Amino acid sequence: MAGSEMFRTALFTINNFLQQEQYRAALAVIKGFRNGAVYGAKIRAPHALVMTFLFRSGSLRDKLKAILKATYTHSRNLAYFVFTYKGLKALQEKMQGKTLQSHAFLAACVGGWLVFGDNNNINSQINMYLLSRILFALSRLAVEKGVIPQPKRDPFPLFATLVWGIVLWLFEYYPHTLQPSLQSSMNYLYHDSNIWHDISDFLVYNKPRTSS
Repeated sequence: MAGSEMFRTALFTINNFLQQEQYRAALAVIKGFRNGAVYGAKIRAPHALVMTFLFRSGSLRDKLKAILKATYTHSRNLAYFVFTYKGLKALQEKMQGKTLQSHAFLAACVGGWLVFGDNNNINSQINMYLLSRILFALSRLAVEKGVIPQPKRDPFPLFATLVWGIVLWLFEYYPHTLQPSLQSSMNYLYHDSNIWHDISDFLVYNKPRTSS
């Protein structure tokens, strides 16, 4: 009974603390760290699971270790970045007494350099993902601000044409320039489909099964 009362008192104290306005900026940084860790794990784990079992060779133990490592790295990096970004942004706002657009840019630049500046597979995938999104966003912003005129026709078909033409040209003639995971996917789709020996590796399996 006493333990239950202590728990309720502690919970009340914590909830009361979380409502204090003077600590809100610092608490937002901490929750940002939490959300970064959770979101990173949620989006990386299923991706790593599929890609590892599709394209990676080795024992089940090795595959599970690779999945856990990729998930941990993505989760940790995103948590670190959110913590750094929100902390530096809040610090600039506190020092200048107002919010400026440059605060977000500078805080994210520092976070990107510290966290995502290490050239590894996970960071490369994340940075490539963001690059495609910001190119789209900047194009839309340029039209919105009148920097470039509103297209008379939907430019998406031309965009798709160039993207697929360029990526397949690079894959066929300069595959080393593409990210390893993209190379693996394209090898599976375009090169592995040129090889078979019988019905088993024509329809059932991608490659002939080796007897252990």
